[in-house]
Amino acid sequence: MTSAKISAGLSLQEGRLLEGKVAIITGASRGIGVAAARTFAAVGATVVLAARTSSDLDDVTGQISAAGGDALAVSTDVGDGPAVERLVQRTLDTFGRLDAAFNNSGQGHLPAPLADLALADFDTVLRVNIRGIFLLMKYQIPAMLAAGGGAIVNMSSTAGLSGAPGMAAYAAAKHAILGLTETAALDYGSQGIRVNAIAPGPILTHHLAHAEDAVRARIGRNLPLHRLGQPNEVAAAAAWLCSDQASFITGATIPIDGGKLAGSAGL
Repeated sequence: MTSAKISAGLSLQEGRLLEGKVAIITGASRGIGVAAARTFAAVGATVVLAARTSSDLDDVTGQISAAGGDALAVSTDVGDGPAVERLVQRTLDTFGRLDAAFNNSGQGHLPAPLADLALADFDTVLRVNIRGIFLLMKYQIPAMLAAGGGAIVNMSSTAGLSGAPGMAAYAAAKHAILGLTETAALDYGSQGIRVNAIAPGPILTHHLAHAEDAVRARIGRNLPLHRLGQPNEVAAAAAWLCSDQASFITGATIPIDGGKLAGSAGL
């Protein structure tokens, strides 16, 4: 089968970057996670897809399997230690190894000044974003060590590299992910595990898809590339970082932001 067939139009020119690899992708039921599931399968990976909503996961795995790819859905709450352990063990029981992971699960909150943010919302955001990343790496890393090495990509955000008004919990969690990423890279680089993060800017996922056209246009106009990013563009970067083509990159954070962090290009 062709890469284009599996990815519904997406084609990575580098070819079968992840041929023979087994990869876990979390947050795989929508948006960037769905794009990543298709992209990783398109470049040769066997994918294990995790999210809390099993029906959505089944739809994605069904699409990949129908196109000739190998996919397994495992309903998982990434903030729950036993659930994450089961996810990794199910991967090993089914495919015998783990080579790569895109830890994409995330949780935001409604914008509010810091002092108005409910404690429950703060705790929920940190549970999914930072506790979840910690738990995923805690169980993924031993599995990768057993396989002789591997690559992990953690999902941060441009809010992890600069402030985000009204998004105190989200920004705090995304900053913390970078600390976890860099520390894990230092801890396990000598044992063949690379750990990196990506930091997307404005991407046309379900959040922005529901915004008014004028709002989307204004956001895009303020970026140097004068457009919003697409989920496939983030997925392609994650797949590349998990591949041997990125073999000398670890402990890095790659912005995928249309130039947002460089400054405003708005008129």
